Amino acid sequence: MTLLPWILLAIICIEHLIFIPALIKRSGVGTAWHGYVPVLNALAILRIIERPWYWVLFLLVPGINLLMLIIMHVELAIVFGQRSTKDQWLMGLLPWISIPQLALGEDKYVGPRSWSKTRKSTFREWGEALLWATIVASTFRIFSFEPFTIPTGSMEGSMLVGDYLFVNKLSYGPKLPQTPFSLPFIHNALPGSMTPSFTSWFSLPYTRLPGIRDVERYDAVVFSFPPGDTIFSDKELAGHDYYGLLRREGIRNADGNIEKFALNPEKYLSIARDRAFVKPGLAARPIDKKENYVKRCIGLPGDSLSVIDRQVFINSVSIENPEHLQYEYQVHFTSPLMAKRAMKLLGLTNVDIGASQKMNNGIATLISLTKSEVETLNNSGTALSVDLMSTNNRKGRMEMFPNTYREEFNEWTPDDLGPIYIPKAGRTIELNERNLDMYRRVITAFEGHDLEVNAGGKVLIDGVESTQYTFQQDYYWMMGDNRHRSADSRMWGFVPEDHVIGRASFTWFSKQNVAQHGESKIRWSRMFKSVK
Repeated sequence: MTLLPWILLAIICIEHLIFIPALIKRSGVGTAWHGYVPVLNALAILRIIERPWYWVLFLLVPGINLLMLIIMHVELAIVFGQRSTKDQWLMGLLPWISIPQLALGEDKYVGPRSWSKTRKSTFREWGEALLWATIVASTFRIFSFEPFTIPTGSMEGSMLVGDYLFVNKLSYGPKLPQTPFSLPFIHNALPGSMTPSFTSWFSLPYTRLPGIRDVERYDAVVFSFPPGDTIFSDKELAGHDYYGLLRREGIRNADGNIEKFALNPEKYLSIARDRAFVKPGLAARPIDKKENYVKRCIGLPGDSLSVIDRQVFINSVSIENPEHLQYEYQVHFTSPLMAKRAMKLLGLTNVDIGASQKMNNGIATLISLTKSEVETLNNSGTALSVDLMSTNNRKGRMEMFPNTYREEFNEWTPDDLGPIYIPKAGRTIELNERNLDMYRRVITAFEGHDLEVNAGGKVLIDGVESTQYTFQQDYYWMMGDNRHRSADSRMWGFVPEDHVIGRASFTWFSKQNVAQHGESKIRWSRMFKSVK
């Protein structure tokens, strides 16, 4: 089934080379031998139908080029007098039959339809305008800038929930669509449903055009969510880590005993997977139709990364922290009134506030705060105490990458982990037990190899015994600025180069909403503000 579109496309290209020269000759427009030369062939068709030469540029855009071919074929029928609705539908839908019939027939060239005496219907005028608007806007969106919305607080401080950004695809080079049969302007599902807005039976290989520069440390990068190749068919769950949710359910199937689960994980995961197939259902998504995430690039290909007591080290050297770095604190107030005063003082919203609990002498509230906000709070006298929250409770729960039960990894938390080598294309690693845990998904899911460890402990890659592995592409390590409230590389691992979409460039609109912020208003101060 996957080969059929390629076969049909190849047939059309061959038919163009065979039959267009005859149509050029009959039309008297251009030189007949141009029909035998690719590109000149397309330009010849445009001359016959009297359309501008630059239309040929749209033939280079996956998805758009299919629409352009239909338009060009229909107009070929029109200039040779086949102007009935039936003729145009046949040429648009069955060009493999209609083009040979047109070339071998005796229809005379009459040129494009003249509208000087016949007025276009309102439906036709609006239809043509919308069609061209879609073509131009889609092309612009693929090759330059695309709008993106911040849905969660993982980058709070730097990028706020309700920010509307433009993603600059020119920075790292625009990716050509890998799933070209897709509804324009709809990412992966029809609004308000889980019905896919694309068909995946025809796909193109990963291709990236040259960019202005490479991904740099501290860039705010928009990328396709790496664990998003499988999703739960549920609007609330689709954007979350399927593998993490499945693992959590698997541990629950093992009576909540993580050691019991770790002894035979597939047994308990299969139970959870079978249940999920029934309800809510599972679905697969190609790379360019995964959910879009935005995080800050902290680790580059070839780096060795560690986090020690919340400080990131690259190649054993501590790096500068982002300006708006946040952690979660438990803040003790004497009363709810003092808590509200503190929120107003710091300009906090519901996004920043977590759970609260009553204490003997007030309330304790979880709040995400920057270093400067902690200092302001301590100096304001509104809080009795401000205590940094520990993440030690996440040890040994298989929540941290690489999500396996091993003595070393069981000690990792969001604030302490590593060292982790970030794969770089062309680098070779030894396939020992630790590296198999660390890079199994890289080798299988991202680079498409079969990996098996046989009963004798030997590693087979694509059926060949291997002791080493050489990475095929670059990878990145992404982290949110709101460190205690961000699901990022610390939980699910590396971001492959072919998942990178672009760099978050600037905020063109920003709005608070009642549900997440407590009030609805436009944040004028953030309009047209560059992302740092």
